[in-house]
Amino acid sequence: MARWGRARTAVTLLVVAVATVLLSVSACVPGARSAAARPADRAPQEVRTDLSALGQVTLVVWDQEVRGGQEKQITALNAAFQRRHPNIRVHRVARAFADLRDTSRLALTGEEPPDVLQVNNGRQDLGAFVRAGLLRPLTGEAAAYGWERRFPEQVLRLARYPDAGDQIGEGRLYGLPQTGELVGLFYNRTMLAELGLRPPRTWSEFDAALEAARRAGRLPIQFGNLDKMPGIHLLGFALHRFATPEDETALATGRPEASWSTPAAGAAARLLAEWVDRGYLTPGFAGVHPDDAWAAFGRGEGLFHVGGSWLVPELQAAMGDNVGFLLPPARDEGGAPARPVVTGGPGLPFAVSARTRHPDAAAAYLDFVTSPEAMAVLADTRILPAMPPSANRPADLFGDAVTAWETTAKSGVLVPYLDYATPTAYETIGDAVERLLAKATSVQAFLETLQADRDNDRGGR
Repeated sequence: MARWGRARTAVTLLVVAVATVLLSVSACVPGARSAAARPADRAPQEVRTDLSALGQVTLVVWDQEVRGGQEKQITALNAAFQRRHPNIRVHRVARAFADLRDTSRLALTGEEPPDVLQVNNGRQDLGAFVRAGLLRPLTGEAAAYGWERRFPEQVLRLARYPDAGDQIGEGRLYGLPQTGELVGLFYNRTMLAELGLRPPRTWSEFDAALEAARRAGRLPIQFGNLDKMPGIHLLGFALHRFATPEDETALATGRPEASWSTPAAGAAARLLAEWVDRGYLTPGFAGVHPDDAWAAFGRGEGLFHVGGSWLVPELQAAMGDNVGFLLPPARDEGGAPARPVVTGGPGLPFAVSARTRHPDAAAAYLDFVTSPEAMAVLADTRILPAMPPSANRPADLFGDAVTAWETTAKSGVLVPYLDYATPTAYETIGDAVERLLAKATSVQAFLETLQADRDNDRGGR
């Protein structure tokens, strides 16, 4: 959610050029391209992988790698790319996730669009840009550089869209991710031990840990929802307890069969309301910025924090060996199989503007920052790579995240972010969860709001 960049540093969403404009009236958006003008696929032999003949090029790249470890890795990779290609200068524009979302819509339709930019995978962003003809398909580039051999399809599929931009996971490739992302459970090792507990592996163990923390006067879950994205993550986390992975995936990807009018969705909503009633969440969480929440957790305030693997460098620096990372608890009611189900996937892909004057340099940049060498740099800076190298497996928080990523790939189920589903899901779900947690809406009304967003996307059906 969103990624959420998915390293998802977010500020209050601006009301600028909302995604529905690009989806419903893309022909009226300045700079949007008609289907006839949509960039065509290039044949592999048309892609120049030798950049020395391109002359002096300035490649404008927009990214959201703004936190400590993220900043280190992209700075190091940009420098290495320029050393390898001395005729290519990378002009980097760094923006936090929400700022990137809001400004990239205008930039791609403006007079001087960036050549390369990271784009949120959801339909309101990547799908909308594909529909409006604002991004280059990367079919020939993928063949020229062997990207489909480098990455498994489960990594690439969340950067695929058909020309209509209406079904994530299908159609042509429009970007490449650097990172992997998991929304899991950070826990304070010392506090857990003081409560006489082990890291919870099942929902019943998690329930017991929350109540033990409350009775001991400790904060069970450190949570800040000022920008509403953590609420979407928390809903997905609770949904793992009750819904099947297939139903969760259908909801997240906007499949025709997806429905919020189910007992499982209702149970997840009631669980969130119960956590509020029991005092399991940070007091005043609606006014707490998520960056302040994870920083407070890093200072020892809270037993658990539901958050993304992109927080690993910062929390490891703050807590050292006192922090661990777990996949969401396994379902243990009614003999259900104990396989991990986790929200996540590849991070924000790097995409190429349809109007770049330097498509070959842009493709080479994508190839470089997602290469095996780049994966090693990511690991060195404690950022979870999309394809972790076999080395760099320390017994620390980063090691926990890598293990969780590989466990999910081998024996678990990876569910996409819920906000991918519709052009307005990001805002609709975030607002609805905020109202649910504030007791400003009932569970039934909450579900009806989410279902209406789903039905509106299907033309009212």
